[in-house]
Amino acid sequence: MADLDLVRRLGGAESGLAIVATTRADGTVQPSLVNAGVMTRPGGSDDVVAFVGRGDAVKLRNMRQRPRAAVVFRSGWEWVSVEGPATIVGPDDLTDGVDADQVRLLLRDVFRAAGGTHDDWDEYDRVMLADRRAAVFITPERITSNAPR
Repeated sequence: MADLDLVRRLGGAESGLAIVATTRADGTVQPSLVNAGVMTRPGGSDDVVAFVGRGDAVKLRNMRQRPRAAVVFRSGWEWVSVEGPATIVGPDDLTDGVDADQVRLLLRDVFRAAGGTHDDWDEYDRVMLADRRAAVFITPERITSNAPR
């Protein structure tokens, strides 16, 4: 049975590279490449798939209007897909109880969960703010894979 441990393993093998698929207004699929990883939902106890997106990215616009996505990780011929509702938290998508400093730290946490490291966190924060970057969390409702059962 596919689970988030498989997501962690395949994501780790490919530097967190994954394809996220969102739905356009006309119902067609819009895929894009992201760095993603598994982390515990901020303020919660459940694990989610998380990635960072530019505030003006088409995928974020799609998820703001239709808050669902699928994220596919692969390594070699093995793959796993996580589908579910999407939550966006960023400077243009603030939620109750989350301020600008918490967004800054959250973006760092998501970046690290996707396997990222940085030598200058102040510079990272500056770029994230200039790009209006947001953290995206996909709550796993369905996990499918070609892994042996």
